[in-house]
Amino acid sequence: MYPVFAQGLLDVDFGLFFWVLITFLLFLFLLTKFAWKPILNALSERENAIKESLEAAEKAKADAEEISRENEKALKEAEAISQKMRKEALEEAEALRADRVEKAKAEASKLLEQARSTIEQEKKKALLELREEVSRIAIESASRILDEELDEKKNKKIVEKYIRELN
Repeated sequence: MYPVFAQGLLDVDFGLFFWVLITFLLFLFLLTKFAWKPILNALSERENAIKESLEAAEKAKADAEEISRENEKALKEAEAISQKMRKEALEEAEALRADRVEKAKAEASKLLEQARSTIEQEKKKALLELREEVSRIAIESASRILDEELDEKKNKKIVEKYIRELN
């Protein structure tokens, strides 16, 4: 026999090889008989769970993108409605302003016409009063001049005739 320290790593011991082979085959048989199917089932279940998770994530991503598109569409619609409402409000305000301006112009025109009418009436009244005053003064003057030769009614008629001739 070889000394223990002289044995190389490549030397083969057939007895040990035989028992290692028998143990390995027995282990392989027991592994395939009892553990192989559960291990494969567990791996298959894990693979299915991962696939389902990936599919669910893809579906959730697609749903989120669809919701995002719908939100953008709704936002654009809301902006369009807002712009339309703003435009309508501006148009209504402009129409209301124009209506108020028109009413104010009509009111001013009416007031101006009333003022003109009042001025014309006051002018006629003042002229009438002025005529009466002038005729009274003229009658007084004439009656003083004539020293009461004519009566007042005749003097008034003469003065009124004179004033009409002046117009």
